[in-house]
Amino acid sequence: MYSIGDSVVYPLHGAGVIEAIEECEIGGLVHSYYAMRIPLGDMKVLIPVDGAEKIGVRDIIAPEEADKVMDEFRIVDIDTNLNWNKRYRENMVRIKSGNIYEVASVVKSLMMRDKTKGLSTGERKMLANAKQILISEIVMSKKTTYDAVDKALRDVIEEEMQKPKVE
Repeated sequence: MYSIGDSVVYPLHGAGVIEAIEECEIGGLVHSYYAMRIPLGDMKVLIPVDGAEKIGVRDIIAPEEADKVMDEFRIVDIDTNLNWNKRYRENMVRIKSGNIYEVASVVKSLMMRDKTKGLSTGERKMLANAKQILISEIVMSKKTTYDAVDKALRDVIEEEMQKPKVE
């Protein structure tokens, strides 16, 4: 069980802080919810206390782990041969997993594709969401800024674009 002030990750929305534990009556039954504030976008999310683990809510990563995520972002290989539909489905599974390394691979894959071939509207939205999830956790873990993390990710992509293509 989490407490007020805990920093947690909600897989589909990103990292935030539990501001309160609220009770709401629904259908005559009283349920407890974590009221989580996600700083990026200033969003408030209510998460059922009883379902938090099943949803995949977890503690944010340690600063050392955030460094490792950024290192892995630099070296992760991406598969560019999938058709749009299959790529979209697989990326959605990765995002829903709540695993920050999987989310980082989605971000890198979509950023690279955006640079080389462009993205559909659906993939552009997916990239924005995945970036928010990834960056929000790193920002909270490392106590840095969104812009600093975003620039670091963009720099990695620019370095990748400069590498000679291996056929």
